[in-house]
Amino acid sequence: MTKHQKLLARAMNNPKGLSFADFKTLLSYAGWSLDHQTGSHQIWYSPTGYRLPVQEGRNGKAKGYQVEQFLLQYEVENETGSL
Repeated sequence: MTKHQKLLARAMNNPKGLSFADFKTLLSYAGWSLDHQTGSHQIWYSPTGYRLPVQEGRNGKAKGYQVEQFLLQYEVENETGSL
């Protein structure tokens, strides 16, 4: 299992436990691109153009619902589920 696959598995097993830095790394590995940042909100786009605003939660964690939104869209765009 590659480093990228392990990070994806961690996100799937515990979306609320992912650090914000790991979430941004996961987005990049999955081919998403950071478009811009306004204040605390970063706007990311998937390879198909899906827009996802994300922001850092408390204690450096990613917001669980935003990780879940990413995972749902990732499944839609990648039938195989691999990075």
